Amino acid sequence: MGALGRVVLRRAVRGQCRDVTLGSSLGAVHQAGEALVPVLIGVVIDQAVGQGDAGALLLWLAVLAVVYVGLSFSFRFGARAGERAAEQAAHALRVELVRRVLDPGGGAENGRLPGTLATIATEDAKRVGVVNMALMSGISALVGLLVGAVVLLRTSVPLGLMVLLGTPVLLWLGHLLSKPLERRSEAEQERAAHASGVATDLVAGLRVLKGIGAESAAVARYRRTSRDSLVATLRAARAEALQSGMVLALTGCFIAVVALVGGRLAAQGDISLGQLVSAVGLALFLLGPLEVFSWVNADFAQGRASAGRIAEVLAAPPAVTSGGARPPRPVRGAVRLRGVSHGGLRQVDVDIAPGEVLGVAATDPADATALLRCLSRQADPDAGVVELDGVPLRDMDPADIRMAILVAEHDADLFEGTLHDNVNAASTGDITPAMTAIGAEETPGATATAGAGGTARAMAAAGADEIVRALPRGGDTEVSERGRSLSGGQRQRVALARALAADRPVLVVHDPTTAVDAVTEARIATGIREFRSGRTTILVTTSPALLAVTDRVILLHDGRVTDTAPHADLVRRHAAYRTAVLA
Repeated sequence: MGALGRVVLRRAVRGQCRDVTLGSSLGAVHQAGEALVPVLIGVVIDQAVGQGDAGALLLWLAVLAVVYVGLSFSFRFGARAGERAAEQAAHALRVELVRRVLDPGGGAENGRLPGTLATIATEDAKRVGVVNMALMSGISALVGLLVGAVVLLRTSVPLGLMVLLGTPVLLWLGHLLSKPLERRSEAEQERAAHASGVATDLVAGLRVLKGIGAESAAVARYRRTSRDSLVATLRAARAEALQSGMVLALTGCFIAVVALVGGRLAAQGDISLGQLVSAVGLALFLLGPLEVFSWVNADFAQGRASAGRIAEVLAAPPAVTSGGARPPRPVRGAVRLRGVSHGGLRQVDVDIAPGEVLGVAATDPADATALLRCLSRQADPDAGVVELDGVPLRDMDPADIRMAILVAEHDADLFEGTLHDNVNAASTGDITPAMTAIGAEETPGATATAGAGGTARAMAAAGADEIVRALPRGGDTEVSERGRSLSGGQRQRVALARALAADRPVLVVHDPTTAVDAVTEARIATGIREFRSGRTTILVTTSPALLAVTDRVILLHDGRVTDTAPHADLVRRHAAYRTAVLA
């Protein structure tokens, strides 16, 4: 575990300092009470049973009863505080991880499958949270050991010294034995997270896999990944079993030596029968705290490994940095690309006027993807600059850009909830204040798109109103995760309606109608044109129906702007355009 992992651990503990302190205090009281039980039993033997005093016997039995009541309450409330600290720390880490993953600057997802991130935010966060419980239990066990040692010192100096000197040695040995567990636990979590990521990836693409007949290859891939995860898990389990077994064996030997020395002292008359019973009882009691140290070491080892994985996500560099410039007020929607090179794009120059409906036809889909990444600022161009109303995007905060430019990608997902909730996802909540903050320009029709009327118009423009009429509960129909309860065409239309309802000054849409029929596509094209009247709209597509309603079309061929003209003119002038659009 590196320095960042240690920082994550410290923050997880400090954030729950109150509960950890309360739990440790109550746990210490509980352990001290547990240590006093064999002492009280020894007193009962010496002062009541040995003397035949019934009154003393009743008195000390009453004292034992009070001690047990205290033990019950201290354990109950101490365990509650510890569990609360563990759960709240894990929750805080999950929130921080989700915030980092959703950060507009991106970067946390690079090199990690979605399932991997989900595992880190659940299992790893839980293991780090458990460190709070382990710390509380460790402190309580240490107090129990100290109380037991003090009582043994008062009973017999050799016994007390044996415990005081032997306990640190056992703790040190337990720490050494936990090192292999920490390494194997980290490998186990890595493999498990990878297996989860592969499973998520396969489930998300199940329809495609069935369509191309690749089920057997997918199953074989997951079987290999799952087998690797199983091997890593078994190695970690063997390491944990070895560590626990070795610590338990060492602890048992230590307790046996304490009992042997105590028995010899009793035989020599140096201690009474009651003190011998107390000493043996304390020796057995000490087994509990020492066993606690065994699993505390294991929890710390797993917590350190998980903290390192969490730290890697939190410390992941952003894909794009946040600039200090603010979007212009109001946002007019003029977009300019100057000498932009990124991916397959080469020296792309484009001027888009405010309120223009522009089509972009790319003969290579990779060029379209590269353009979308630059416009949404998921990545900065390798060369050149993208500007919004004269302000370079690289100088602005990605969060501000999202409020001015919405890029609706082709594979946009839907979320669990009602159909109306999905459409209104980007047009409710704190979006409106954010739009006001950047001074989004009021254009004719913009006011009309707000609220329920705007949602209805957006759904009609995207052809999603037909879906509402066809579903049993209309817009209140529940949509399953990623919209799998809908057909491909229905998902596309709902996603497009969501993008339109957001009503951003600049809207970029990528192939929104690939899964709908030609008649519906023509109606959607007209609906987009009318709905976005007066607002900048960029249609990145090879659909002739959509390109036909644009003011002009840019042809991207071999990564460069080959020509700019209305759709009909490009059809006549360029064979590459006809191949991409009409083939």
